[in-house]
Amino acid sequence: MATETERKFLVKGEFRHLAVREISITQLYLSKDPHKTIRLRIADDRAFLAIKTPLTTGSIARSEWEYQIPLADANEMMKICLPGKVIKTRYLIPAGKHKFEVDVFHDKNEGLVIAEIELEAEDQQFEIPEFIGEEVTGNPAYYNSNLAR
Repeated sequence: MATETERKFLVKGEFRHLAVREISITQLYLSKDPHKTIRLRIADDRAFLAIKTPLTTGSIARSEWEYQIPLADANEMMKICLPGKVIKTRYLIPAGKHKFEVDVFHDKNEGLVIAEIELEAEDQQFEIPEFIGEEVTGNPAYYNSNLAR
């Protein structure tokens, strides 16, 4: 089983000059229920299907399976997704031994900027860059599946 251990933060300062890569992302959802989300993501010219379980109480880890799929299939699957989508630009920013993914949201979420870091363990230490603000890990208001509505 694949596990995602991730922390999320609001962004409070400029960060783009630190980015080593920029990715255009569109996300839609095939399923959103209390037990799982099934996400379709198109990132530049690649497509991915992901299944995620919810966070368990008191934890920042959850099960996640993500698979690359043909772009043509993803374009067809978009027709059967739930209403709503997330459009964002992702900036990859190295920070010590880790990498932050900073998402600048567009469309109906314009103005929202969230940084995420994936960790190997819930208690793993990491370098916190100056642009990192309030932690919002586990706050459903900042789940991409909720931002899609």
